Amino acid sequence: MKILLLNQAFYPDVVSTSQHAQDLARILVAEGHEVTVVSSRRGYDDPTVQFSSTEEWQGVRILRIGSSGMGKSARWRRAADFGTFFASCFVRLCRLPRFDIVLSMTSPPLISTLAAMFSQWKGGRLILWVMDLNPDEAVAAKWLGERSPATRILTACLRYSLRAADRIVVLDRFMKGRIVRKGVGGGKVDVIPPWSHDGSIHYDAEGRRHFRETHGLEGKFVVMYSGNHSPCHPLDTLLEAALRLANHPQIMFCFIGGGSEFKKVRTFAKNRNLPNILCLPYQPLEKLSASLSAADLHTVVMGDPFIGIVHPCKIYNILALGIPFLYIGPEESHIADILSLTGRIDMQDGLEARSSVRHGDVDGTIRCIVETSNTARVRSEAQMQVAARFSEKRLSLEFVQLMASTRSSPTAHSEPSMARSHMKTDMTPGRTNT
Repeated sequence: MKILLLNQAFYPDVVSTSQHAQDLARILVAEGHEVTVVSSRRGYDDPTVQFSSTEEWQGVRILRIGSSGMGKSARWRRAADFGTFFASCFVRLCRLPRFDIVLSMTSPPLISTLAAMFSQWKGGRLILWVMDLNPDEAVAAKWLGERSPATRILTACLRYSLRAADRIVVLDRFMKGRIVRKGVGGGKVDVIPPWSHDGSIHYDAEGRRHFRETHGLEGKFVVMYSGNHSPCHPLDTLLEAALRLANHPQIMFCFIGGGSEFKKVRTFAKNRNLPNILCLPYQPLEKLSASLSAADLHTVVMGDPFIGIVHPCKIYNILALGIPFLYIGPEESHIADILSLTGRIDMQDGLEARSSVRHGDVDGTIRCIVETSNTARVRSEAQMQVAARFSEKRLSLEFVQLMASTRSSPTAHSEPSMARSHMKTDMTPGRTNT
């Protein structure tokens, strides 16, 4: 098959959507398919970084397009970057031939609209890979009013692309529910969770030691938040816990990544002169195993209004590493589903389930951190058992099979995998430990 993949970020960017797109593109090439990617010339988190306009990477043809590089410090700057990328993408698509499959992700928002126009104009099946949902996200974050003219226009664009799609791939059952409520038949919506990066992420004891030495973390209990810092993942509860634990020098909070809220974390630590907060930029993929392995307790954060809109992917790598984690977020979410499953396995082994607290529960957050720091460090076999259900090998192959079935029959609906069926049936969210 000749496949076109559209996403703002791709190799060598290290944000989550780029990494998953790279995984899938690499597997498609290995299966004998021709893959062309249209992405941005500018770095996702640092727009001052620019890549070459064309590149061949592991058999994938990459076409990079220009855009303004105003950054994320203000919403109008973001809008300008999205708008110029959108215009450049339109021009580039006009010059491309027909593809058998057009696979559109969701960055920048509503690039799926261009993908729908392209597939209807030149032919080929359209698959939407919904990593986040806009304008729902902008409304939930209060960047747009629910009834504003901009929201109505963007909603119309989204519904157009959803109707035009032959298949829609979403990340969890909550996201599927949102899509179906927009009038899309559930039969063309598949739930495939984003997989762990089996080929590049593993527990790295030597890398852990080196990372901790490099950043002065030897002998510390490290609480880590690694990934995108955005309003969708509010860090107020975690930061307040760090402030109240400032007199516990053995506990360090490490924030790694980028995004619109990353500067706020730095400012919070600087203004309060907190020596127990360390901020580091996104780590390159080849160093990610070391940085993630350096944590003693990972944190996964989900904003209450964003259920079914965004999907923190970091949970799958954390599961694979077997490192304990604390979930801060609403009681019902895909993270709570996973907590329910790991808890059941843990209880079979006579161990405790993972921990979760609600936003604003600073006391509960501190209690979890302190209690975990006083416990002998043991990697969780329960987590690693669950991680196998979300492995790259299993879920990426399922994605490739879905693409092949879409080309031959756009109405075909494959049987759910073990991971998907479990997420939709057995994993009924329940109460988890606090």
